[in-house]
Amino acid sequence: MNEVVDGIIQAIDLIVTLNPEVIEITSRSLLISLSATFIASLICIPVGGLIHFKEFGGKKVLITLIQTLYAMPTVIAGLLVYLLISRSGPFGFLGFMFTAEGMIIAQTVLIIPLMIGMTLIALSGVARNLQDTIVSLGASTTQTVFMILKEARFAILGGVILGFGRAISEVGAAMIIGGNIRGFTRVLTTAIALETSMGNLSLSIALGIILLSIALVVTVFVYIIQER
Repeated sequence: MNEVVDGIIQAIDLIVTLNPEVIEITSRSLLISLSATFIASLICIPVGGLIHFKEFGGKKVLITLIQTLYAMPTVIAGLLVYLLISRSGPFGFLGFMFTAEGMIIAQTVLIIPLMIGMTLIALSGVARNLQDTIVSLGASTTQTVFMILKEARFAILGGVILGFGRAISEVGAAMIIGGNIRGFTRVLTTAIALETSMGNLSLSIALGIILLSIALVVTVFVYIIQER
């Protein structure tokens, strides 16, 4: 018990004194996850809008598949990206294995289904009579889409924040693609797993506190957006 208490005290000291290793790992985690979320947003919001506004055969099947992929294990996302960017893969020539760029790709693949699904839910939440009113006032298709996206902007932003939360908390894909290399690809989750296995409780607790704090901020943002 004393060991745990000492670990917590040392962890708080590492955070308060801005330990260089803690800052480095945290900064890298935020950079990778924010980049993945930004790229996924550029893909998912237009794709989600296209699926919502267009009628086509197999639409319900596609939406069901997207919803099924919400719970895609992180190791599966890592495996898929590994098969693509490893030396023997079709994109191996890019040299993305064991790099931050490769980890961004893996996290992007992981959160795309969730963010497309959240975009669909956000757009579906806009009242149908609002869309009919916009059309009856003579709005073009582009204007109608823009107005509905504007109406659903807070819900869409909530989906983006949830995507970021899933990205920064994953460990499987980061371990497979990044390799947990100190100073290059080590992020919060992989560092916690490694330091805990090595018995370095103070550093793992410090990183855990930071990760929990980020999760708390994400949760608060989602709550505020849902209230809006």
